[in-house]
Amino acid sequence: MARSAGSYDESDVRIRPSRRGSRPRSKDRPPHADAVPARVTQVDRGRYTTLVEEAGSRRVVIAMRARELGRKGIVVGDLVHVVGDSSGSDGSLARIVRLSPRETVLRRTADDTDPVERVLVANADQLVVVSALANPEPRPRLIDRCLVAAYDAGMEPILVLTKADLTDPAPFLEQYAPLSVRHVVTARRETTTDGLDELRAALAGRRSVLVGHSGVGKSTLVNALVPDALRAVGVVNVVTGRGRHTSSSAVALPLPDDDGWVIDTPGVRSFGLAHVDLSRIVQHFPDLEPGTSECPRGCTHDEEECALDAWVASGAAGPAGAARLDSLRRLLRARTPANGD
Repeated sequence: MARSAGSYDESDVRIRPSRRGSRPRSKDRPPHADAVPARVTQVDRGRYTTLVEEAGSRRVVIAMRARELGRKGIVVGDLVHVVGDSSGSDGSLARIVRLSPRETVLRRTADDTDPVERVLVANADQLVVVSALANPEPRPRLIDRCLVAAYDAGMEPILVLTKADLTDPAPFLEQYAPLSVRHVVTARRETTTDGLDELRAALAGRRSVLVGHSGVGKSTLVNALVPDALRAVGVVNVVTGRGRHTSSSAVALPLPDDDGWVIDTPGVRSFGLAHVDLSRIVQHFPDLEPGTSECPRGCTHDEEECALDAWVASGAAGPAGAARLDSLRRLLRARTPANGD
C-alpha cells in the first residue's frame, strides 16, 4: 500500500550507531612496570626537563605529562617516573606517568591575603636566602618572610650575604643572631677564599633552593658553584636600586663531584605567607612555646595581654629570652601585609 507524501513513522528513520562510548572505559590504569625514575630539573610550557640516573651515568630526558595524571602539578625538584622514549636522544619525548610523594614543598602566595598557593620547588631540604649587603640594599622583612616559609616547610634555612666587600656585614648579622640562623658571607668577586668554600661545604649532599630578590647575586653564586650552568647575570638599576630579572624560571643543577643539588629561582619582590598557620611559627621556638599556655584565647603573641612577656621576665626562657621573643614577634609580624617587605 502506497503512502501519501509526508507520511512517515519511526521505522523509516535510520540511525547510524555511534562508536563513541560503545566500549566501556576502564578505571584501571597500566602499571607501567618499565617506568624509569627521573628528577624534574626545569619546566617550560608543558615540557619537562628531567634527569635520569642509571648505572652511574646521567642523561637528560625531555618529557610531557601523561593525561592519566589529571591535574596534578609537576614542579622543579619532583621525583617522577617516565615511560616511552627515555633515551635522551635529539627529538625524543617521554611521558611522565607517576609523581612520587613529596618530602617537602616550598610555597608562597602573591600576598598575605591571596588564598591561592604557588608551589615553587619540591623535595628541597635547605632554603638558601641570598641577600646583598649593598647595591641593592638588604630587605630584612623579605628575609624574615623567607625564614617563615622555610620553617613552615620543614627546611633548614641558610642566610648568604653577598657583596661583603662593599660594607661590613656585622651590624646586619646582629639582628639575626637570636634566630641562630646559619650564615655565609661572600664578596662580589667570587673566589675560593671569600666564603665559597664554606658555602660549598654547606650545600654538599643537600638539595638547596636559592631565593632572593633581583640583583643580589644568586646567578653569580650558581655560576661559581656549577661552572657550566651559564646562568645569566644582571645588573642593578642605578636609579631605582632594583635588579633585573635574569632568571626567568627555576632550574635544578647537580653539584659537580657531589650528590647535592642547587635550585636557582627567579628573583622575587614579594613573598606572601597566606598559607602559613601562625601557630606553627611559635613551635619553632621551643624555649618560648611553653609560655603560651597562659595566653588568652586567640592571642597573637604580639599584644599587651600576651603571657610571653611575663614568661621571659621570669627567666624561664633563659638569658636570651628577650631577644628570642623579639625575633619571634618579628617573624609573626612578617606574616601580616601591613609591615611590607
